[in-house]
Amino acid sequence: MGTENASSSCFPSSSTSTPRWTYEYDVFLNFRGSNTCKKFTSHLYESLKRNGITTFRDDESLDRGAFIKPELLKAIEESKIAVVIFSRDYASSSWCLTELAKVYECMGKKKLIVLPVFHDVDPSDVRKLRGTFKDAFAKHLIDNTENVQTWKDAVTEVAGISRWDLRDELESRVIEKIIQVINNELDREVPSVSEHLVGMESCV
Repeated sequence: MGTENASSSCFPSSSTSTPRWTYEYDVFLNFRGSNTCKKFTSHLYESLKRNGITTFRDDESLDRGAFIKPELLKAIEESKIAVVIFSRDYASSSWCLTELAKVYECMGKKKLIVLPVFHDVDPSDVRKLRGTFKDAFAKHLIDNTENVQTWKDAVTEVAGISRWDLRDELESRVIEKIIQVINNELDREVPSVSEHLVGMESCV
């Protein structure tokens, strides 16, 4: 797994009357590996690591079976922030949608912070389930009927969070903004990110 380890796990602290969660990971990355422009995903991941942000990224080299592995869902529960990268064929992956449904669940149960990024796809098409998203869900109805509505709800709600459209901004600038937001959410001093991104090409 492409992850960085930490010593704490996601359990509520009993020191106050209001639950305070500690986390194994700062960030969980949710993305469709085959078409999210590997440059962007890898550049984001490397930038997170360089900035000392403990990140869970599923290792695409591992064999993916019909069912999502429990450790992936557990990693979502143990993360403070989820970065969701929507792309044209994102919804064709039942694996991505199952992860997203867990992300959506944790938004309510654990106050998981979700940061959506839209890669080569119109955010309104994602939110309104049009185009490739509509086609993908039509296919899922054939063999995943019991999960489709849950997945649709998760996509609609998460895509409704206003964040970054990669069609409008340079990849390097979006990554810089993501790092800044994450550091703010982690209540850490924001380092100079741009110096790590010099020479990075735009994701074409």
